Amino acid sequence: MNKVLIDGNSLTLDQFIDVARFNAKVGLTLQAIDKVNKSRDLVDKFVNENKVVYGITTGFGKFSDVVITNGETKQLQKNLIISHACGVGNILDEEIVRGIMLLRANALSKGYSGARLLTINTLIEMLNKGVHPIIPEKGSLGASGDLAPLAHMVLVMIGEGEAIYNGERMNGKKAMDRANIPTIELTSKEGLALINGTQVMTSIGALTVYDSINLSKTADIAAALTVEALNGITDAYDEKVHKVRQQIGQINSSKNLLSILKNSKMTTRQGEMRVQDAYSLRCTPQIHGASKDCFNYVKEKVEIEMNAATDNPLIFVDEEEVISGGNFHGQPMALSFDFLGIGLSELANLSERRLERLVNPGLSNGLPAFLVEKGGVNSGFMIVQYVAAALVSENKILAHPASVDSIPSSANQEDHVSMGTIAARKAREILGNVRKVLAMEILGACQGIDLRGNKGLGIGTKEAYKIIREQLPTVREDRIMYLDINKCEDIIKSNIIVEKVEEKVGTLL
Repeated sequence: MNKVLIDGNSLTLDQFIDVARFNAKVGLTLQAIDKVNKSRDLVDKFVNENKVVYGITTGFGKFSDVVITNGETKQLQKNLIISHACGVGNILDEEIVRGIMLLRANALSKGYSGARLLTINTLIEMLNKGVHPIIPEKGSLGASGDLAPLAHMVLVMIGEGEAIYNGERMNGKKAMDRANIPTIELTSKEGLALINGTQVMTSIGALTVYDSINLSKTADIAAALTVEALNGITDAYDEKVHKVRQQIGQINSSKNLLSILKNSKMTTRQGEMRVQDAYSLRCTPQIHGASKDCFNYVKEKVEIEMNAATDNPLIFVDEEEVISGGNFHGQPMALSFDFLGIGLSELANLSERRLERLVNPGLSNGLPAFLVEKGGVNSGFMIVQYVAAALVSENKILAHPASVDSIPSSANQEDHVSMGTIAARKAREILGNVRKVLAMEILGACQGIDLRGNKGLGIGTKEAYKIIREQLPTVREDRIMYLDINKCEDIIKSNIIVEKVEEKVGTLL
């Protein structure tokens, strides 16, 4: 895996995933180093001149009118970190933490923040050597940046807090010593530069949207398996139907379905068995496609934010100017991640409806009730559908937008906040529920295919079915179903189904 060189302007979602999830190494470009040094020189000049500049020679928030003397600068920056480290709740996954560290380093490397090169390199060295700060998931309002969680990241840099190193949780100083990384003493502007930004919400959201794009392909595969189990009609997926509407996601989903179902002996044409299918089959491209468009929109917004200067104040070297603004406000991400949660929820809504058609003898076109022989003695997939319905209803609660809420802070100096980090966390929770519902549909569809009699699957569904059946046999009589569900979810999470299907049908859209 190639080293990812950052300059604050060109980080892609794929590179982000390489670092956050797959531990790619990180470095700075020469241009970034030059910009960082010039920005820092200007901060030092203002400090030496005793110029009154917010966050450099003043306090923060409501204390912005309190002037800080040169001798108090280092104490101010340390106090900022230790006082702001107030996060609570479960700790964030290591891949999220790695993403946060990468995004913070990338933002600082733009040269608008005034942090020293030493400080940025310390963060990069922690990434490269696997020192992962313990960051609680709750406590950010999503404006003034992700202050509380980012402060937990910085604690480790100064030898405080906690971290995970080589799989072991320990105090921050011990982790840094074991990794042979010197801790640092923050100086003017640096504490604020490290915690004033949207990197926590953006890291969570970036991982979620990446996984959502892959999961939308899994949703198309799951739908195709159900179409075969129900002898569904493929005419509704004809490209002519979708081209006259011109919605890109819809066109792509219909292409996926036809590619996956190519050569299937289990599907029908309109008029052969019935004239049309229910919406949950017939309108799959329209519904899945809208979610695909949502995910692509959010990806675009995320990649912009990943390369944004989001702290305050910002240093403009050429003009020798420091401007106090509001780029830390998470509203662009808050709206995007609320949208992401809604787009994800709809994948599960539709999947559960297709599962209902599989288990309901009044809707399944001849399959046995609840997808099991000897019904009555056996319950089969009855409660699997219950659980899917419960998750779908939970998603409806989670999909309520966080961004419409606000609460004032810092004595009303910060009187509108985004709740963007809550929006990102909710979207990630919804993602997990959607993955589980799709696992249940895939299991039900494979069971339906077996009960119907496998007359020959499509070139894509054949691969998906084979992966499932290699690890999960047909249900002949009742067994403990959560084990099957968890196993199928693990298969989906590995993305092996999408990869194997794409080997046969080409890249899914």
